[in-house]
Amino acid sequence: MCRNCGAIVGAGEAICGQCGAPLIGAVVLPRRPVRDAEAMRFARAILTRPATFTIILLVANVFVFLLMQNSGGTENHETLRLYGAKFNSLIEAGEWWRFVTPVFIHIGWIHLLANMYGLFILGPYVEKLYGSAKFVVFWIVAGIAGVAASYVASKYGMQEGLLGRFLARGGDGPSAGASGALFGLIGVLFVFGIKFRHELPEGFKQAFGTGMLPTILINLFIGYALPFIDNAAHLGGLLAGAVMALFVGYKRPGERPSIAHLWHALQILALLLVVVSFSLVARNYTGAPPALLENVGDAASRILRGNQEDVRSYIDAANTGQKAFAQAINGDASEAEAAIEKLEGAPRLDDEAGALNDQLKELILRARDLAVAEKPTNNREQRARVQQLNGILDDFNQWQARRLEWTKANGERYGIIIQEPPSPREANEPQS
Repeated sequence: MCRNCGAIVGAGEAICGQCGAPLIGAVVLPRRPVRDAEAMRFARAILTRPATFTIILLVANVFVFLLMQNSGGTENHETLRLYGAKFNSLIEAGEWWRFVTPVFIHIGWIHLLANMYGLFILGPYVEKLYGSAKFVVFWIVAGIAGVAASYVASKYGMQEGLLGRFLARGGDGPSAGASGALFGLIGVLFVFGIKFRHELPEGFKQAFGTGMLPTILINLFIGYALPFIDNAAHLGGLLAGAVMALFVGYKRPGERPSIAHLWHALQILALLLVVVSFSLVARNYTGAPPALLENVGDAASRILRGNQEDVRSYIDAANTGQKAFAQAINGDASEAEAAIEKLEGAPRLDDEAGALNDQLKELILRARDLAVAEKPTNNREQRARVQQLNGILDDFNQWQARRLEWTKANGERYGIIIQEPPSPREANEPQS
């Protein structure tokens, strides 16, 4: 009851409905939120669907990253070239698969974690809204579109002026990453929210469609502010995702599933394109095999030993080089040039192995120059020659020690073993 006018007031009211006087000691009860039943039904129907291929793509990206880390490092230009990163000059030389493979390659841990976090957050929404088949097609096509946009921007020097610097960086350095595909998913969700806004619950309208604009603008600005980010790839993927979403319907809640033969066929073709592209990477691979999963078993070890022809060529060149060095140090330089040429053509199994070959070439050159030099005519020249000879031999002994250390540390990766010479007793024993 209102103490001012005596009117009866309902429980929980803060003021009198008759005179407007505040009610002393009134307890204002909070209103219960009214749940949007339609939004809950929609969310439950969508979010309970599986997101299998999001996890598969995430695992595939991490696996390729680990292989590269164990093959020289993901920030090593040679490793990026070997694994299929985008180089304009190599694409123009006929290596078309470099439009596909960069989507699964990342340069450094931060690059990988940023893109995989984006895939983990956005991938399930797109896959649950559209289904796995469409999601896979979206990801791969948008990724290829991003690489293609980067290729075009670099090829035609589209880095002049403010707009050009925003769009592209130019040049033919390595470019890789799933960010083009990731922007493709952003483009899909942006168009999805606008295209189906009349049938979406309020919460979904706010999350997608124009709700994606801050994400798009912030990321494009970051791409402009940081010179090592390829905004052309971002824009290419974004546009591809948006265009695909314009013409593709999503899987509505309660909608009777239909057999989408076309989309499953496109999904298979997209995955087959990825497999073929990485098969061509493996076929053209000339570097060191990755030191990964070495203890899984003999079968895995055989796979990881890599190209045995490269290993044999490397060993043959090193043995020829040592033989030529020994002959040259004894005054016969006839084999030196051929040995140096063979070392130059030998595969570089890894950076350290290549450096060992370079050092051996230098030793052969020094021994050759000493062999063809004029003979000393006095004691002073003789002492200088002996001192020079001893210096070369000391450096050769140090080289042998470094090669032994490399063989102990890395030889198993290439099937190279250190064979101890048999003892005199073992050498005389009959072999069974």
